[in-house]
Amino acid sequence: MSIQIKNLNKSFGDFHALHDINLNVPTGSLTALLGPSGCGKTTLLRIIAGLENADNGEIWLENQEVSQRHVRERKVGFMFQHYALFRHMNVADNIAFGLTVLPRSQRPSKDEIQHKVNELLKLVQLPHLAKSYPSQLSGGQRQRIALARALATQPKLLLLDEPFGALDAKVRKELRAWLRDIHHELNITSVLVTHDQEEALEMADEIVVMNHGKIEQIGSGAALYENPQSVFVTEFLGEVNVLQGEIFSGSLKIGDYQETRESASNQPQVRVYVRPHEWQISREPVDNAIGQAEIVSQHIWGATVRLAVASPHSEQPVQIVVSPHEQRVAQWQVGEKLWYKPTQTQVFRLPEMVEYVI
Repeated sequence: MSIQIKNLNKSFGDFHALHDINLNVPTGSLTALLGPSGCGKTTLLRIIAGLENADNGEIWLENQEVSQRHVRERKVGFMFQHYALFRHMNVADNIAFGLTVLPRSQRPSKDEIQHKVNELLKLVQLPHLAKSYPSQLSGGQRQRIALARALATQPKLLLLDEPFGALDAKVRKELRAWLRDIHHELNITSVLVTHDQEEALEMADEIVVMNHGKIEQIGSGAALYENPQSVFVTEFLGEVNVLQGEIFSGSLKIGDYQETRESASNQPQVRVYVRPHEWQISREPVDNAIGQAEIVSQHIWGATVRLAVASPHSEQPVQIVVSPHEQRVAQWQVGEKLWYKPTQTQVFRLPEMVEYVI
């Protein structure tokens, strides 16, 4: 099922929650709505589902305008952060619930329902828990059962609202890969709401970055990460260093570093963004380096070594990531100086203020 949203707006009193939203979700894709708390992503998901009504605009599901259709008519499955399983029902009955409440003309027989429940338990790899109750399950198991229940009525569209937000980091990571595999196996159109950049980058075919009720940018994780179109997207998606520079006579300048920017007009102040892994460093002078700077701290985190470097061109120490092999060869130490040079930059002119709350 494809989704097309046209010129959609939603307000709650004086608060404009969604501003002129236009979005296309192709059939079979897993699309993430990514943004900070209060950016409008859950409101948009609820409007797609039919749980909220937009003030104006159009929602098309599989080439049919559904703005005035009840949630029951949209053939949508839901998976929420807090499971919403019925505590008084066992696992099998929870999964079967959506089928048992269908109108009599659409309701499968008891044998058909039982067969469907068994199939779904196998799909989520929990057939041995059919007679267990939600209180007897782990958080990860509850979410698997919640997904099975969402899929029981064979929805054409699966909507997931922060589905792993209540789980610990290890379980979240396991369930991300598992859910993505199931999504591709079933080829169902899915829309995922999350504020977790890693989750969106790992799972989604396409990411819709939202802020203050507006869509900032749409694209694959790689495209957004490598070519952000705004300060917000640059700062929100992944870790980044912020340096102060200037553009003059067709060149970006940071200290002694120069980079050709022929199409850019003169700007006495620009923000320059460099990812922690986008640096060349050396003990010996480097051609076109920003200059020399002192290592003020060093941290080893898993397979990476992080150096913090005091730079006069940044309010915070510049974070530089090197591989363990590079560290074994170079043996960088706190207190010594290095030459540093960016290998890739993103530049935005000032002032372009960014406001958001994680």
